[in-house]
Amino acid sequence: MGNTVQTLLENKGHDVYSIQVNQTVYEAIEEMDDRNVGGLIVKDGEDIVGIITERDYTRNMILKDRFSKETTVATIMTSKLVTITPDRTIEEAMRLMTQMRCRHLPVFKDGKLDGILSIGDLVKAIIKGQEFEIQVLQDYISGR
Repeated sequence: MGNTVQTLLENKGHDVYSIQVNQTVYEAIEEMDDRNVGGLIVKDGEDIVGIITERDYTRNMILKDRFSKETTVATIMTSKLVTITPDRTIEEAMRLMTQMRCRHLPVFKDGKLDGILSIGDLVKAIIKGQEFEIQVLQDYISGR
């Protein structure tokens, strides 16, 4: 059961960065840059109300001639979250992200936010798993 979202989160960490819904898009981009992440969970107080990503910025700010220091996160965020639970497999997470065309996947455990995965996290995990399988096959073939 080593290829679950839970295992990936244990290795990656459970850190989730967020921003308040009434803060500016400029503050959100600044926070993403400071944290070296491509998305932030959006909260209204303690309630999770969406996500804001670099993709939201490019599509809803630049293409619509909005000003990031004047526009609130609420204006451009994605309010319909695509989520997953920690018991699902990494392959299921990848399939969900591909089908829903999203690059960030919040993980909820017992109704509470437990972490967030990026498409990069999943790709790295899948490659690592394939490298392990290749090594096992090579060892088998060579009799080690």
